[in-house]
Amino acid sequence: MKKILIIFVITFFQNSKAQELFVVTDPASNVPTNSLSIRLANTFFERTIDNKYNYSFNPEVTYGLNKNLMFRGTIFNSNRNGNFEFSGANIYSKYRFFSSDDLNSHFRMAAYGRLGFNNSPIHQEQIEIMGQNGGFEAGIVATKLIHKIAISSSVSFEKVFNNGSENPFPDNLGNNATNYTLSFGKLMYPKKYTNYKQTNINLMLEFVGQTINENGKSYLDVIPAIQFIINSQARIDLAYKRELINSMQRTAPNGFYLNFEYTFFNL
Repeated sequence: MKKILIIFVITFFQNSKAQELFVVTDPASNVPTNSLSIRLANTFFERTIDNKYNYSFNPEVTYGLNKNLMFRGTIFNSNRNGNFEFSGANIYSKYRFFSSDDLNSHFRMAAYGRLGFNNSPIHQEQIEIMGQNGGFEAGIVATKLIHKIAISSSVSFEKVFNNGSENPFPDNLGNNATNYTLSFGKLMYPKKYTNYKQTNINLMLEFVGQTINENGKSYLDVIPAIQFIINSQARIDLAYKRELINSMQRTAPNGFYLNFEYTFFNL
């Protein structure tokens, strides 16, 4: 356990290996240079008040400017407030500042930032600029690949603002938080590579948490996932999120992810 915790503190990610393409968190590596990735992200989260599901459709586009720098734009749409409608967008950038490679392993570190806006009503203590709040986030991430196992961890500071003039942030809620993640990925198939067209099957286990800095309220979720990489270009993710620990008010903490992604290389 002590060795695992040490790796947890120092680990970071490279995206050339399939088992590092985590479903919920982002590793330290970037999409390849001059490549464009399009993801159609779908979430189905169960509301605590009536056990019905909120559906969100969040398309995103990622571009690799070079081996160290990438950019991403995401648009958020959901039926959370009754009708299915546009609710916000954000931009994201990640810069890989450290890389160390060995024959069967590597280590990556990167810094990232995110800026977004949102027009939805604010109805929970959890803050989340990926679909529910406007604000910014800045953090660092580290990823380690050892043979067929990838381990990645991140920590970030997140601050949110009013969701437009019609949805001010409540004075009685904390508007900034520390986020932390720990992700594991393992390549299950193929056992041995023969060509790049082989379908990869990866199993993932991710932990995502947050602590509101002003009052100490926290949550921790676990997300097991299965992932398919087809022809080294297409990707399908299926994951389930479950709340493990929680001391704050959250409207829909549990549910499913279903993502479809395709990458265009050498544009």
